Amino acid sequence: ENAPVRLASAQLEELDYRKLYRTYSSRGRKSAVEPRVMFKVIVYGYLCGIYSSRKLEEACRYRVDFMWLLEGQKAPDHTTIARFRTGRCREAIEDLFYQFVRKLEEMGETDHRAVFIDGTKMESRAGRYTFVWRKSVEKHLAKVKAQVERSTGFTSTQELRAWLEEFAQNITFVHRSGRRKSPGQKEWERLSELLERWEQYENMLSTMGEGRNSYSKTDEDATFMRLKEDHMRNGQLKPAYNVQIGVNSEYITGIELFFDRNDVRTLQPFLKKLEQFHHVRYEEVVADAGYESLENYLYLDSTGQICYIKPTNYEQRRSKKFKKQVGRVENMEYDQ
Repeated sequence: ENAPVRLASAQLEELDYRKLYRTYSSRGRKSAVEPRVMFKVIVYGYLCGIYSSRKLEEACRYRVDFMWLLEGQKAPDHTTIARFRTGRCREAIEDLFYQFVRKLEEMGETDHRAVFIDGTKMESRAGRYTFVWRKSVEKHLAKVKAQVERSTGFTSTQELRAWLEEFAQNITFVHRSGRRKSPGQKEWERLSELLERWEQYENMLSTMGEGRNSYSKTDEDATFMRLKEDHMRNGQLKPAYNVQIGVNSEYITGIELFFDRNDVRTLQPFLKKLEQFHHVRYEEVVADAGYESLENYLYLDSTGQICYIKPTNYEQRRSKKFKKQVGRVENMEYDQ
């Protein structure tokens, strides 16, 4: 009766799975395993340290606790598990997580007095050498625009495309080897290539957005960040995500993924996300020096939240040398 699988099943059974069921169509073939049961299998697998789809399939076939969790249904194969995890479940996982957080609050395990916030960088599975840098793209885009403007005087892709379509009507194109291209065809092909590069660079900047300076070609959501050195002291930039975690009473009560490398710009959107799902603000916010900024102080003051953020120069201010520097603002007294 006290087995972990029974406890996990009882807690997960109290959640509302209507949003998860809405991701399934009423037409077509019925799913091999009920979505509610599949979700419980994946969560319990994570609790047991099993993350691979194939390992989860194996556990469902041979482990008694997983068989009990399946409620007599056929063990799903690894393809079904992977499809559920990356497809159906992906749309409802956030709602189910915050439902569980609200359950903890109803049980008296958590409250909204203080939230402890910290972030961690998680490396993406993307290729490490498939990077796209904003400065490089902007540099090449400026060169392409300058070449087009010198040749035609156009400053937009729409004007250049319309001119190329009209210019192509007066050209006899040849493509076979041994046949000489006319000067008009050569110029048309050169400008067409410039137009293609122009649009490609603009698409890269659009994918990158305003808040970051890089992304990976094999995972466009990942940003290149400097991670902590591994055992081989490889401290190079790697594609990664900045994951922000909020903790209250030793429970994770909020989690959000950001593309920004700096923690300081993630505090405000993360607190707004917590307020959106919790429907109430935390009274106190506790964070390390990575979140200190004037904008964050002003925001917390406007929301009436008490902040405990470690100053970036906290260790320096404790030294005798720092205290003797009378020219520093921290050592001056306010004279009314």
